[in-house]
Amino acid sequence: MTAFFDNEVASGKIPGAVVLIQQHGRTLYEKSFGFRTAARKHPMTPDTIFALHSMTKPITSVAAMMLIDEGKLALTDPVAKYIPAFATTKVGIETVDADGSQLLRLVPADRLITIADLLRHTSEISYEYIGGMQIEQAYQHADIFAGSFDNKIFAERIAHLPLARQPGTLWRYGHSTDVLGAIIEIVSGQSLYQFEKQRLFDPLGMTSTKYVLDNDAERERMAAPLPDDTILVDAEKMRLAHPQWQSGGGGLVSTATDYARFAQMILNRGELGGRRYLSPAAFKAMTTDQIGPGSGVGRDYFYFPGDGFGFGYGFAVRVSAGDAHPPAPGSIGELKWDSGSGTYFGVDPKLDMIYILMQQTQNERGRNVPAFKKLVYEAFGAGN
Repeated sequence: MTAFFDNEVASGKIPGAVVLIQQHGRTLYEKSFGFRTAARKHPMTPDTIFALHSMTKPITSVAAMMLIDEGKLALTDPVAKYIPAFATTKVGIETVDADGSQLLRLVPADRLITIADLLRHTSEISYEYIGGMQIEQAYQHADIFAGSFDNKIFAERIAHLPLARQPGTLWRYGHSTDVLGAIIEIVSGQSLYQFEKQRLFDPLGMTSTKYVLDNDAERERMAAPLPDDTILVDAEKMRLAHPQWQSGGGGLVSTATDYARFAQMILNRGELGGRRYLSPAAFKAMTTDQIGPGSGVGRDYFYFPGDGFGFGYGFAVRVSAGDAHPPAPGSIGELKWDSGSGTYFGVDPKLDMIYILMQQTQNERGRNVPAFKKLVYEAFGAGN
């Protein structure tokens, strides 16, 4: 592991990284590599702050399940109960006109989107860079990131965009968790950050996990991608330009040690330090495959959980060895999620282990994240 990431830094592929592995609640491996930024001014340290991007989603999903535990929200609730604009959301059907022109025909949805759909990514809300060309263009032309907006305004904007499929028919990555964040605010009467800080971050000791950094000392601890990693450079500019938007789908920043507290709570089935965050029933629902055989949910090229994985309410869960030969490393029952910024975390109940990689790279993550996971399991002599 050390040799691999030393080489990643020495060869200029990434500025730096932090790796943390815990087993039986004890740190087995914690190492910082390289520097926080390409300027190589500040060495990487365990308290370096990283943009989590989609590793925000599991945290927002847990926050929603806490409200479900309390009876303030239900999996079967229609999203339109909280955001009425979703009562008239249409499905976009991509067609070709007689002259060969591509058209997007809007048809009524067969049913309303539910909270469960948001949690398991079957709402058919998309991203502007995923799926059919006409859906992508509809998202891009809507300019949903224009001006100043908060979670409620953003959810309203999403409600007026076409769905990629009929609700519940396809696992489709998109802004579902952002809409979920808006609903958490409506139900709790707090901002998303206030709710998560009170119910998760403060009691878990996640002192560096937030949507907006408060001072220069925190900002100096922030990691950055290489200048030629333009997708991430632009994404960070977007995040900083909208400090009022607490994106439940991708807006948090955090450290490896903070996220380890969250991951250890998940490994402990919703409990840490004598405090319970999720009921046994809520934890089981979150970590059970909700889109497997009999669910009616299809998969396509954009099925990001990957080979051998199903998806629960906020986590990918390994249900089989998969079709690859040899199978990818890991254990049946492992939970995971990652992000476009290169961050990754895994929770392995079989080995009583959590493992976290913090880095900021879009360019290299498709190569070095699988390599990281392979090295973790080789160290334990464990496969499927």
